[in-house]
Amino acid sequence: MPLHYEYLPASGVAQQELVLLHGWGCNREVWRPLLALLRPWANVTVLDIPGVAPACVVGSGPDPIDILADVLADILDSCPAQAVYLGWSLGGLLAAELAHRHPERVTALITLCSNPKFVAAADWPGMDAGVFAGFADAVQAHPAAALKRFDTLQVAGARQPRGLLRQLQALGRGPASGELLTGLLWLETLDLRNTLPALAQPQLHLLAGEDALVPPGVAPRMAALSAQAPLPVSVLPGASHLAPLDSPELLAREIRNFLDTTGALLEGEDEAPDWEKAAVAASFSRAASSYDSVAQLQRDVGEQLLTYLDAAPAAVDTVLDLGCGTGYFCAPLKARYPEARYLGLDLAAGMVEYARKRCEAGGEWLVADAESLPLASESIDLIFSSLTVQWCARPRHLLAELSRILKPGGWCVFTSLGPETLSELRAAWAAVDGHQHVNTFLPGASLLAAAEHLPGTELTLNEQMYRMEYTRVRDLLDELKTLGAHNMNRSRPSGLTSRRALQGMLQAYESRRSQGVLPATYEVIFGVLKKL
Repeated sequence: MPLHYEYLPASGVAQQELVLLHGWGCNREVWRPLLALLRPWANVTVLDIPGVAPACVVGSGPDPIDILADVLADILDSCPAQAVYLGWSLGGLLAAELAHRHPERVTALITLCSNPKFVAAADWPGMDAGVFAGFADAVQAHPAAALKRFDTLQVAGARQPRGLLRQLQALGRGPASGELLTGLLWLETLDLRNTLPALAQPQLHLLAGEDALVPPGVAPRMAALSAQAPLPVSVLPGASHLAPLDSPELLAREIRNFLDTTGALLEGEDEAPDWEKAAVAASFSRAASSYDSVAQLQRDVGEQLLTYLDAAPAAVDTVLDLGCGTGYFCAPLKARYPEARYLGLDLAAGMVEYARKRCEAGGEWLVADAESLPLASESIDLIFSSLTVQWCARPRHLLAELSRILKPGGWCVFTSLGPETLSELRAAWAAVDGHQHVNTFLPGASLLAAAEHLPGTELTLNEQMYRMEYTRVRDLLDELKTLGAHNMNRSRPSGLTSRRALQGMLQAYESRRSQGVLPATYEVIFGVLKKL
């Protein structure tokens, strides 16, 4: 089944896919301090692991190793087709198991504060078997108290243990339960001392100099596991077992250096948008008071999008009106979901202010970018977004954010403009000069390609052509200006368009007049994104 996960695209040029697996008794929140350091150059997936994260239900079965196989399969189902896996503590053992069982999916392995055999043996340092058995009994009898005890062990050796303990306990972990016994059984039984030397992928093993759970003295024993060449093992000076929280900068440098030296950093593709978001926001803010006077197409498209909600889940606690504009669809959304919390969000502050006054009480309002939403993960049941997606030039960022904030089973219904929008106006300008006078929007294929990078989601698209009619071309141009949707491409011609060029465009457009009117075609993409 799909796990609770987040796919976080790189804020810069993506050079690698990273998957971060947390340790026993924690959840994906332990990686937050590290994310800001990794995302400038990497797409990052974080998830909650059943049997390892509190309140994260694990499947049932007679053998914990059989359950492990199912959990590993669920992890792969929630992650990119190929990625570098970084596992902390028990997560390191799970990452190594994935590298061993599914080498085609794991391009490189990094473990952090992870002992390949956690429980001590006669020939291997680790936690005393009797102490471990006593702790497992405590988890079974009083899981919450046992987890608190484990937390104190994790911060032992830290430079500021009390502050680190408060940080750990503020991670939003769910209540501890007997489900955690499954992860303890994996910790007890997994022995990867023979597995690590046999891996074909590049690997790096990082230990913490002040770790009270995985002693740094295990480093030379790990390095010596390989008879051919020592396994790469490094010790992070001054770090505790909670290195993701107390040493994120040092950890980020080690990760980057390892991938750089092993050649695992890719070229990446720059998804720089054709326009500046600030310019888009300013343009639509200025148009807020006049927008509705000429927004017939926007109303028609939105009304049709509302019909897509007939097939959506009926139980909705929170609905997000993404790109709410003037708030036109606030009333019909509230009427459809009268008990739901309504959030109106738009990039343009002027639009949000106008919508707030128009809709009066009963809603909450945010100014934000759809590609970087200030909303909690898995907090939204339904997203309604009409004619906003076309202003998001990085579809992977957009869909990842929509998927992140949707609850499992949640839907996003949206419309976007496709590249054939205003094709007549584009052709008329092309007859005059080679400049870009009309906004260019992404095709539906780009959205579908972006969705392929989002496991646990399903995207379906339909396209429909809308035809608007005008008596004069100038009426179309005035309408676009009133809407705030004028040409905002970076490559638009600088300065004023010459009178001669404008007259030439008008004449070229006139050739399309039929039965006394001039057509303007809009390619509208209808989409449904489902969080499985």
